[in-house]
Amino acid sequence: MSNEQREQVRSGRGFIAALDQSGGSTPRALKLYGLDESTYSSESEMFALIHEMRSRIITSPAFTGDRIVGSILFEMTMDRQIGGTGAAEYLWEEKRVVPFLKVDKGLAEEVDGARVMKPIPDLGALLSRARSHGVFGTKMRSVIRLADPAGVSAVVGQQFAVGKEIIGAGLVPIIEPEIDIHSPQKAAAEELLKPAILAELGRLDADQVIMLKLTLPDEADLYADLVEHPRVLRVAALSGGYTREDATARLAQNHGVIASFSRALTEGLTAQQSQAEFDAALELAIASIYAASIT
Repeated sequence: MSNEQREQVRSGRGFIAALDQSGGSTPRALKLYGLDESTYSSESEMFALIHEMRSRIITSPAFTGDRIVGSILFEMTMDRQIGGTGAAEYLWEEKRVVPFLKVDKGLAEEVDGARVMKPIPDLGALLSRARSHGVFGTKMRSVIRLADPAGVSAVVGQQFAVGKEIIGAGLVPIIEPEIDIHSPQKAAAEELLKPAILAELGRLDADQVIMLKLTLPDEADLYADLVEHPRVLRVAALSGGYTREDATARLAQNHGVIASFSRALTEGLTAQQSQAEFDAALELAIASIYAASIT
């Protein structure tokens, strides 16, 4: 972790590009990109296609550290190359975009209106590999569907427990307790989530910092206390299924919060576009997300 990367994450103007679709979400991502199941016949072919899509995004002239603070990678992407070098190394050395790594292994079954993370076997070894590739931080996702105090507490407690292990390995964790945007109790869940996070932040040592990736709240600036908290390096927002237009409009109302969008970033990009068409569509997406991230 370099001081230059840390400063860019802390105060850089721009957003975090989430390019970390896993095995479960890859088929949908490829379909939206114009590649349905008929274009591949095995899991290895599927992952090769999603790597080509990610490489096309990352190598585009529109994708640079001038507007993109960092990018989250899937483990298999970190282990592959872009432009003849490791993907994480390429991000920082060629694009000045800070690399992050998705480390969770998916979600457990719902209990108390929430889905905590499945166990993460060999996390220590994965974090060691990430550091060897120049990765700055990690990301891990849980999901809250209902305003159940027990479920919210389970999600936040697990996220911070694993986050402390990640801090101990010399990386900065992005803690992502997503609230389902379709939850019938979304606003009430947000009111439970904020104090739960604040309580865990209060238990961190003075030299421990984390990042947060949160669902865009119903109440504008609900997370202002988190944005200003000394133990929080940056607060980002996920698009969560909102269209890019809706997500950027909501984001602009939450000052100091930056985007960490996946579907909203790749919306409108297709494999069938010429390179010029692709670059133009990506430029439009990056410009709109960047503008909403600097309010």
